[in-house]
Amino acid sequence: MENNQTEISTLGEFGLIDRLTREMPVINDSTKIGVGDDAAVLDFADKETLVTTDLLLEGIHFDLRYVPLKHLGYKAAIVNFSDVYAMNGQPKQITVGLGVSSRFTVEHIEELYAGIRLACQQYGVDLVGGDTSASVTGLVISITCIGEVEKGKYVLRSGAKPTDIICVSGDLGAAYMGLQLLERENKVAAGAAPGFQPDFAGKEYILERQLKPEARGDIIRILAENSILPTAMMDVSDGLSSELLHICKDSNVGCRVYEDRIPIDYQTAVMAEEFNMDLIMAAMNGGEDYELLFTVPLTDNEKIEKLKGVTMIGYITKPELGAAMVTRDGQEMPISAQGWNAFTEDKK
Repeated sequence: MENNQTEISTLGEFGLIDRLTREMPVINDSTKIGVGDDAAVLDFADKETLVTTDLLLEGIHFDLRYVPLKHLGYKAAIVNFSDVYAMNGQPKQITVGLGVSSRFTVEHIEELYAGIRLACQQYGVDLVGGDTSASVTGLVISITCIGEVEKGKYVLRSGAKPTDIICVSGDLGAAYMGLQLLERENKVAAGAAPGFQPDFAGKEYILERQLKPEARGDIIRILAENSILPTAMMDVSDGLSSELLHICKDSNVGCRVYEDRIPIDYQTAVMAEEFNMDLIMAAMNGGEDYELLFTVPLTDNEKIEKLKGVTMIGYITKPELGAAMVTRDGQEMPISAQGWNAFTEDKK
């Protein structure tokens, strides 16, 4: 261990927590008591409360051989914010639980927290508590996010109706192609001479989409400004195919999405060609895009057409018609969930 690195045992649990959280000012009025007591105190007055939790395990959800700790902390917070936005809410507070093995120093955990802190600052969220523990299996991160939504304005997966328009924000598949690039370069580096430096020039966008994704609170704001309340909504974490099937199942509907309407960035297309991958399958099943997939009534068609960063990709049908993608040549292909599944052996 380097001389300037501090063993966690020298601070103890409470000393570590104090060091990590002492420079986090309270942002939200709903945060009455934050870090420093036995529990946080929150007051949401007349709003409804949203709560979501994500668990990230080293070796399953991230690989520290090519994921910087600061980026990991940022992403761990963002994926929770995204779940709250997917309910049409606003994230307000988080708690952070860490399981840390002996190979990590205080400085390592400070770097992780620097990413969490940056995400909180960028999105106006308070860190109000958490816990740390020893771990024998590597790094474990569990973040719980509390959010708020106006009464009656939360959006579920179960509200889609036939003739509703299916929309998605941003573009799809970039995060997955960024992951493929990172894994390839990591393998190359393992067999390369000391001092090897991967060449990521021209691929910055797909790398950022994998390592430092953003949650689409801007889309929630734009929808509200245009008086559009989605009938169903999810964030695209496991892949567009998987999320479409969730909405169809929970809403008891079918869907049709159009291959030529799936939004894809140029860098994603170039990378898919380089890897000899099916571009549409990567966009449909890649996951970790954290874009918003939502449905709106047909009467909102003109409003949606004017929104930047939102693409209409299809429509909701009756359940007996099933879920399918219409190809460029007019054929219908059944949609199947081939995206991320944490319980399969073949991890992405």
